[in-house]
Amino acid sequence: MRLVVVGSAGSFPGPDSAASCYLLQADGPDGAGGTRTWNLLLDLGNGALGPLQRHLPPADLDAVAISHLHADHVADVVVLGVMLRYDPRGLREQPLPLHGPEGVRERLAQLSGHDPATDTAEHLALGTWRAGEAVRVGPFTVEPVPVEHPVPAFGFRVTGPSSVEPGRTVTLAYTGDTDECPGLDDLARDADLLLAEAAYVESLPAAPRGVHLTGRRAGLAAERGGSRRLLLTHLVAWNDPQESLDEARAVYGGPVDLAVPGMVVTL
Repeated sequence: MRLVVVGSAGSFPGPDSAASCYLLQADGPDGAGGTRTWNLLLDLGNGALGPLQRHLPPADLDAVAISHLHADHVADVVVLGVMLRYDPRGLREQPLPLHGPEGVRERLAQLSGHDPATDTAEHLALGTWRAGEAVRVGPFTVEPVPVEHPVPAFGFRVTGPSSVEPGRTVTLAYTGDTDECPGLDDLARDADLLLAEAAYVESLPAAPRGVHLTGRRAGLAAERGGSRRLLLTHLVAWNDPQESLDEARAVYGGPVDLAVPGMVVTL
């Protein structure tokens, strides 16, 4: 399994990064007796469709997993639909599978302005997450885990084949947006990589609870769960990312890094 960070900015695109978007790739059976690379996208926030094209033609995606319906995680799905409809390089034989929380169809229609010319229905096969119901995408198994955020939100435990140790299955856990909650601990438990948002910092104690993690809270979750590596993301433009990193390192004994666009992590 390979993680490519497409966008890691929180709340809105920053000067050096699109909003949340993460590409997972793994080799697996192609259904015809051979193998191929499978491409699973976690979130597609505003500004992310542009840099995504540096890594693969978006028409080559096999599925998109949307954690929640805030614009910085879903907005570019609308323009992906425009690309799939009009770009001759993006023609597909089948609609692209996309799973999201309840209301994803209505949210996409809202973002498109209910314009038939940008209607995604013909080009996306929409599904709804149900807690405890995993979704298979080639060699990947995606388990949605409800987390705490002001709108319905999920994190994901994604299991798939290791690209480092053939024959081993690895787990990437992605928090989406959440504060501390039982779901966060479920995600972090025994994960090979915990990709955790850290939009808040402890030096701003007035930040509301029930919305986002700090680097410290992400680090504590990784430590409690025995995650083998922590990658902090959803970093907002007004905070110092070094502060988030220092917070996590103070409470978590494993390796910690900041997610930056173009970063590749092989598991």
